[in-house]
Amino acid sequence: MPAELSPMDKAKFAAARRAVDFIEDGMRVGLGTGSTAAWMVRCLGERVREEGLNIIGVPTSTRTAELARQMGIKVVSLEEAKWLDLTIDGADEFDPELNLIKGGGAALLQEKIVATASDRMIVISDASKEVAHLGAFPLPVEVTPFGWPVTRTLIEEVLSSMDVLGRETTVRMEGDQPLVTDEGNHIIDCHLNKIGNPRQLALALNQIAGVVESGLFIDICDMVIIGDADGRVEVRDINAGTVAHEKIDFAENDNIFGDLK
Repeated sequence: MPAELSPMDKAKFAAARRAVDFIEDGMRVGLGTGSTAAWMVRCLGERVREEGLNIIGVPTSTRTAELARQMGIKVVSLEEAKWLDLTIDGADEFDPELNLIKGGGAALLQEKIVATASDRMIVISDASKEVAHLGAFPLPVEVTPFGWPVTRTLIEEVLSSMDVLGRETTVRMEGDQPLVTDEGNHIIDCHLNKIGNPRQLALALNQIAGVVESGLFIDICDMVIIGDADGRVEVRDINAGTVAHEKIDFAENDNIFGDLK
């Protein structure tokens, strides 16, 4: 592994490398978005090239689709795949029940649709994303462009009655304009600090006219794989109630880094 990689990148790689071992020949796989998911796509591409693994990938963003094609992974739409065996993605936060906050990469809508169209979801992460309570990471809420200032006001009204420690909202910007997602929407980031009842908040936000989806992923994730910079990984399966500790040998996978040069 190249020495210039940061400890966090090494941890992300370790988690990603372990996660792709769960992918079997013939599977239809959801491909997540973000820096950790990008390592997974590279590792999966290595298996496709070296093992002749025959899989179909459904990307959760245009940038993931582009990377997957570069790695030699066959990419189709969710409409073509219809249903998926497995989705592997990152997360901005996860709690002990494997509830998630996602959307830091502005792809939360496609990520949630793909994840819920899968038999299983595996989240890959480094240890910094684990929290006792969700909310330290700003919660993204995707909203329609039409009337978004009104939608923002309605979100703030809902937050006033929720069990949260902060209620500030900001519009995610790209330059001097509101960011536009792949689906043509905007994102309101909610700075909550701590979410006492994620399930209640998710339900309340989804009742607001103009809200497309929130970044709260409740009862969707089945497994989390936490990587460490030294190659250790922890595999938590919430359905089986098991926790396993393993070690990834970085030296065997040096060839994937040629794509990054």
